[in-house]
Amino acid sequence: MDRADHRLGAAVGYAVRAHHRRRLGRTGWLAALDARPGGWAAEEPQPRPGNSLEILIDGAEALPRMATQLARAESHVHIAGWYFSPDFALARDEEPAILRDLLAGLAERVEVRVLVWAGAPLPLFRPSRGMVRRMRESLCKGTQIQCALDKKERPMHCHHEKTIVIDDRIAFVGGIDLTSESSDRFDSSAHHARGQVGWHDASAQITGPAVADVAEHFRMRWQEVTGEKLASPVTPQPAGNVELQIVRTVPEHIYAAKPDGDFRILESYVRALRSARRLIYLENQFLWSPEIAEILRDKLLRPPADDFRLLIVLPAKPNAGGDDTRGMLSELVEADAGAGRLLACTLFALAGRLADPVYVHAKIGIVDDAWLTIGSANLNDHSLFNDTEMNVVAHDTAIARQTRLRLWAEHLELSIEQVAGEPAQVIDDYWKPISKEQLARHQAGQPLTHRLVRLPHLSKRTERLLGPLQGLLIDG
Repeated sequence: MDRADHRLGAAVGYAVRAHHRRRLGRTGWLAALDARPGGWAAEEPQPRPGNSLEILIDGAEALPRMATQLARAESHVHIAGWYFSPDFALARDEEPAILRDLLAGLAERVEVRVLVWAGAPLPLFRPSRGMVRRMRESLCKGTQIQCALDKKERPMHCHHEKTIVIDDRIAFVGGIDLTSESSDRFDSSAHHARGQVGWHDASAQITGPAVADVAEHFRMRWQEVTGEKLASPVTPQPAGNVELQIVRTVPEHIYAAKPDGDFRILESYVRALRSARRLIYLENQFLWSPEIAEILRDKLLRPPADDFRLLIVLPAKPNAGGDDTRGMLSELVEADAGAGRLLACTLFALAGRLADPVYVHAKIGIVDDAWLTIGSANLNDHSLFNDTEMNVVAHDTAIARQTRLRLWAEHLELSIEQVAGEPAQVIDDYWKPISKEQLARHQAGQPLTHRLVRLPHLSKRTERLLGPLQGLLIDG
């Protein structure tokens, strides 16, 4: 049975990858799959120098910052997202910043445009078309807020990016939805137990010329959906010394302005992962892209250095594709063959003997402390081929390392100084023993004593292909 499972899994995996190659070949994007190691993604927009980039980790840091910057708007606010909750509070102090109230007040003096996915056309998934229409009514009734519903999606897919552009001078790009759908996104890096699912997420605040590329993407989508032609964004003056590139997933045949699509998030990951020498660190909601898994598997089979490590942080129970992710981890474990270069973990919030899962919703990639990406794209077929997505990419050692250390200190419950050693040593000395002990306690029904828990890798090879196989059947 194991041999049959292996053969069937390999066959389906090959079929999925072949399908994606044919599809990208037809649209002139095959270079995204065949990209050489290192460098920036090709095509437009090109990387822009002169930016400031701040990584905001977890909702309690990111959401109040968004509220503060929104309140300072002078000409316009453009927000794009997967779904919104009008009663969602971006700040939780004495005067909460409620999304509807904040935007309604702004719309009295500046133009406020909100672009949201129209919802699932069949009421099999959330949010449905009806849910989104009711949400728009609640958000906009009695206000000057303009809200457009984008139903130009591929079948069974969505518009998933999460961006805010304010006056074309500042932008937020990341993974945080302004909604309480599924769970409350407002969680701190301390991840105190809340009696509900915790939430780990991140966003990037950008100032400088790269903001124009975020703004132009919104302008393109707004015109495609509403017919209203907005003025082209004015490129901001330099605001720092960081070179940034805005990369997207836009499926082909969705927008007239991008008939062949845009697959440069895929290209960016391919280039970075292939260039890895010592460390690949990934935080993601999903891990079931066959193309990404193939690159990771090759790194484990032929490690570029003795101290190479692949460290992945995922949800304990993703809201979809759980078996696909577990099975893909099984394949990576097989490739690692006991060498100890691979580790996958998840997070919990503790309250005495009780533990609530912390849902890992962040989409962060760091390679060799030299390459960083953050955005809305998951490592699955939806985000890399079929949903609209946006990420920001930086080739900046200081920012990449600082972000990694902050995340590692949070997850390990240690200080920055304690996690500042060589990555392989920190993984071996802290990540592995802590996560192994907590997994043993979890499996024995004992209370956890630390938030970091190793993920078991148990699914069959065929089970990991449920998500990619679904993509193969509905991609067309």
